[in-house]
Amino acid sequence: MTLKKTLVALASVLAFATAQADETLKVAATPVPHAEILKFVKPKLAEQGINLEVSVFTDYVQPNIQVDQKQLDANYFQHLPYLEEFNDGRGTELESVIGVHIEPFGAYSRKIGSLDELSDGATVAIPNDPTNGGRALLLLQQQGLITLSDEAKITATPQDIAKNPKNLEFYELEAATLPRVLDQVEMAMINTNYALEAGLKPTEDALVLEGKDSPYVNILVARPDNRDSEAVQALAEALTSPAVRGFIEKEYEGAVVPAF
Repeated sequence: MTLKKTLVALASVLAFATAQADETLKVAATPVPHAEILKFVKPKLAEQGINLEVSVFTDYVQPNIQVDQKQLDANYFQHLPYLEEFNDGRGTELESVIGVHIEPFGAYSRKIGSLDELSDGATVAIPNDPTNGGRALLLLQQQGLITLSDEAKITATPQDIAKNPKNLEFYELEAATLPRVLDQVEMAMINTNYALEAGLKPTEDALVLEGKDSPYVNILVARPDNRDSEAVQALAEALTSPAVRGFIEKEYEGAVVPAF
């Protein structure tokens, strides 16, 4: 074999070995801020031989189903109370890998400028999934607008309201649709990711936001069989790096808060 052929053969072997070493990690995320944060860490993972492939979803159900069914490796869109409720309801066993950030939940309106202006019988839209609906009601309770029969119940529904002095009328809708009904209701309780997607700036546009001590930390989620894999753990490390902390603080200006 000539030297040229030897070098060509060696290059082919090295290229094959490199291709074999690369690993694709398929992660589901909602568009803002989760997919944006994943895009930010993608180059860092590429340096480690991990090809991060992000699938963007606009709902809160399919990302968990597809990870459970092994169509995807992990997801990054939800908080722990939602995951626990999902596992209980669906019989899945997905696990939290690490907490990344908090998205302070807020109340928004195009008809009033403060909670004090809520009229008697005002219409209020809240998420229809158990944990986020309960989260909305707990925030309203903290503001003195309603009283729940069990204030610690994070899966509270309008049926759990014991006192409603303003006779607020609640509409339960899919979380992703809430920004689109702002012109039809007096107030809507909206998850920050959907508020950001709709062009709302939580720190300026929300009538009230959760505090930074919110227990609803958004988490990286995987299955029991892969949560400790090198690729998933590399992603967890990247998502909680000083670089990501700086990105979150600069990009979202308090609308998203690092939890690490």
